[in-house]
Amino acid sequence: MAEVGEIIEACRLPVVRRNQDNEDEWPLAEILSVKDISGRKLFYVHYIDFNKRRDERVTHERLDLKKIQFPKKEAKTPTKNGRPGSRPGSPEREVPASAQASGKTLPIPVQITLRFNLPKEREAIPGGEPDQPLSSSPCLQPNHRSTKRKVEVVSPATPVPSETAPASVFPQNGSARRAVAAQPGRKRKSNCLGTDEDSQDSSDGTPSAPRMTGSLVSDRSHDDIVTRMKNIECIELGRHRLKPWYFSPSPQELTALHVLSPCEFCLKYARSLKCLQRHLTKCDLRHPPGNEIYRKGTISFFEIDGRKNKSYSQNLYLLAKCFLDHKTLYYDTDPFLFYVMTEYDCKAFHIVGYFSKEKESTEDYNVACTLTLPPYQRRGYGKLLIEFSYELSKVEGKTGTPEKPLSDLGLLSYRSYWSQTILEILMGLKSESGERPQITINEISEITSIKKEDVISTLQYLNLINYYKGQYILTLSEDIVDGHERAMLKRLPRIDSKCLHFTPKDWSKRGKW
Repeated sequence: MAEVGEIIEACRLPVVRRNQDNEDEWPLAEILSVKDISGRKLFYVHYIDFNKRRDERVTHERLDLKKIQFPKKEAKTPTKNGRPGSRPGSPEREVPASAQASGKTLPIPVQITLRFNLPKEREAIPGGEPDQPLSSSPCLQPNHRSTKRKVEVVSPATPVPSETAPASVFPQNGSARRAVAAQPGRKRKSNCLGTDEDSQDSSDGTPSAPRMTGSLVSDRSHDDIVTRMKNIECIELGRHRLKPWYFSPSPQELTALHVLSPCEFCLKYARSLKCLQRHLTKCDLRHPPGNEIYRKGTISFFEIDGRKNKSYSQNLYLLAKCFLDHKTLYYDTDPFLFYVMTEYDCKAFHIVGYFSKEKESTEDYNVACTLTLPPYQRRGYGKLLIEFSYELSKVEGKTGTPEKPLSDLGLLSYRSYWSQTILEILMGLKSESGERPQITINEISEITSIKKEDVISTLQYLNLINYYKGQYILTLSEDIVDGHERAMLKRLPRIDSKCLHFTPKDWSKRGKW
């Protein structure tokens, strides 16, 4: 059994904690830091296979010293020419005699691997050419058993249903209330690929690196022991006290404070409660700066230009970084717009959450970063922020998608919103003149402003797409329909487009924003 004094950084050992059922569990944790505060040792631990927001400081009483795992010593660096610390040299290559005679230096060959995501050949379908529209298949009888193939629409190496394919509804196997069938349409020059985090793998099965083309994508190559630990203990924002989840690059004089007290309206940080009280007597704001573009009931949205309100935008980034680990903080806020959602009471407008977006996005991003503050989570406000971002896209006449990669909570929220929105449209289809109602993926995308790739990946995630007699059919089972109806009953806050007062701007004609 090890002693407390023997515990060093990078050690691994079980740590006791309470789970959701209020029972003790002993997950394996890594010691990231050992700190001596008032003569008492505190250990900052990261629970292996758990999100970093669960990291915490613990005392030695919670550590299982019997099962401690000390870090292994690193192997020495290979030597070169007998000198330690040098990397091994590259193997020598043969030089042609002609080059030796002329004394010329040959260029070093560089091997480049190109990876293509090419679709497979479409399977020949009896009764029609692959490039021609297929005739609709007859209705299935309740007890008729048919051979169906599941179509993978997210993988880059698999064909996907065309977005121009019409859809139809019919009962299937007696257990489904309705089903939607989609027919392949004309050829497309490029594939419709899923944009979920689950579809980021390459075609050869090797996980590819996260896409780094977004404006706020985090570069994890610079992670170190400092950024892996929370540096702020507590934030007092208005009537709420928030416990940060992640590291935030706030000024060192602020992180040394036990409690951070920013102004709830302008988000300026105060060094003490007295400084905050003195600031509130001078601060005239009772709502976020910017234009109020939406109000219904107690919910309001304010549009804030990152160029006109730099101080507020930067402080909002610092606050959001405490709860977002997958985004990089940018102090250059000029290219961004911020949409802050507030809740109104008799005194003021209190910030609930926000999302930012680029003024000009080359990849059709309608959200760069989104956050619902912890006191307002699990109340439907996350979906409300997402719904509002798509309402803005509808006014702009565009389809949009969130910037990847998404956080774990963001991915859950977007999947839930996409599923509910698409199912709401499919269940609202009505048959005309006795025929099965039809809809195309293009039409779903135009109605919802959800990008076609996200529509296809959502249909695949819900396992709705099947292939039968030359058709792509979308089958809605009883379980999916009942689950959707129950979810919509709980989704009380919704965006009313009549209450939105928003005029899109053409930022390309405004020079430097």
